[in-house]
Amino acid sequence: MLENFLRDIFVGIAGTNPIWQGFLGGIVITLLNTFGALFVLFWRKPSEKFLDAALGFSAGVMLTASFTSLIIPGIEKGGVIPVIVGMGLGVALLDLSDHIIPHTHSVMGAEGLKTKRIRAVWLFIIAITLHNMPEGLAVGVGFGSGDLSNAFKLMIAIGVQNIPEGLAVSVSALSAGMGTYFYASFVGIRAGLVEIPLAIIGAWAVQIANPILPYAMGFAAGAMLYVISDEIVPETHRKGHERAATLGLMLGAAVMLYLDVSLG
Repeated sequence: MLENFLRDIFVGIAGTNPIWQGFLGGIVITLLNTFGALFVLFWRKPSEKFLDAALGFSAGVMLTASFTSLIIPGIEKGGVIPVIVGMGLGVALLDLSDHIIPHTHSVMGAEGLKTKRIRAVWLFIIAITLHNMPEGLAVGVGFGSGDLSNAFKLMIAIGVQNIPEGLAVSVSALSAGMGTYFYASFVGIRAGLVEIPLAIIGAWAVQIANPILPYAMGFAAGAMLYVISDEIVPETHRKGHERAATLGLMLGAAVMLYLDVSLG
């Protein structure tokens, strides 16, 4: 089957060490983000309705993956309390970062501590970086758990949703007046690079301290759920395209459920 063939190629490249697998997983999802970001060079003016639907799709994939690939496996490995504690810590850290770190969203505007010392383009990049951090961490934790099948599904899911997400970031950068199409695509690529080191950190952390695995899985899930509720959904519902965004979310959830079942 195709999934077994792809998994064998992945293991052939990364080997059986979970940290190396996390590293390669981070590269894969970053490359797919890059692919989406470069799309702006060929599809220069996608409609706002399409972009909101595409981000809704990303939210649906992340939402479902949070449960099928992180929360439920975490409960199976360590019980419900550690997972809930981890979720709480993930939400708390993202909420704290949201309030302290200066950043700006294309629609929601500036958040975090006010500053005039950081250029607007960097505030935008910081916002997208905060958004991407839980995704890289989730993939790393997945591979660090030692459950290759589940981690591979999570990598594919995050990678697939990174494509429309990368395009949306590049288009948002362009709309915000951040230079040429090439620079806008570079903004999308640069913001996604954080996923590689965080994937390594996630895999390394659960490898050196296996008892924290259910906490780490809950942490990654909580952080992703926070991003969905606090950033993606509000962003996609502010331009009058709520129905398209909702349908995109449902499609993303269905795709992730299919991947979860078909990839075993």
